[in-house]
Amino acid sequence: MDDRILINQILSGDKVAFKKLVQNNERLVFHIVSKLVQNKSDVEDLCQDTFVKVYQKLSTFGYKSKLSTWIATIAYNTGINYLRSKKINTEWDGAETGVVIDVETPSSIIENKEIDQIVRKYVSQLPKQYQLIISLYHLDEFSYSEITEITQIPEGTVKSYLFRGRKILKEKLKVFYQNEVIK
Repeated sequence: MDDRILINQILSGDKVAFKKLVQNNERLVFHIVSKLVQNKSDVEDLCQDTFVKVYQKLSTFGYKSKLSTWIATIAYNTGINYLRSKKINTEWDGAETGVVIDVETPSSIIENKEIDQIVRKYVSQLPKQYQLIISLYHLDEFSYSEITEITQIPEGTVKSYLFRGRKILKEKLKVFYQNEVIK
């Protein structure tokens, strides 16, 4: 459904349309908030807060970006504001500290799931700024400019975080697979 139609339906009081908006974006919102906040119940509350804000501010959406980008920005700001209110450091210091299988067989499906779990595990161990940027770029398929709009991080920094995060992830995965071969 076109974003304009969906928004007009919501603004006209259509609750089913708002439910559709939530369903279309709940994974994205959860993904962003959970990369910022660790406590599961806080994440759930912040996701709900995000959609309350989306509903309240929907009439101000100016179609200058995709609706999902606008919602992602609200989710990101909700998470950052929560961290600031709890006096949790939101500054990213920039400290530096996929596999494609074409044939779908039962064993390759299982292997892909295992690889996905391993990659997600190591992504979750990256510094927060790298986790978020890698997730937004690779999992949510946002462009550099959209990530810049969401996070207010300069595009050059987004590219740098993506490069550094990938580099760290590559090294972690290399060590993991070397250890697996040795076993």
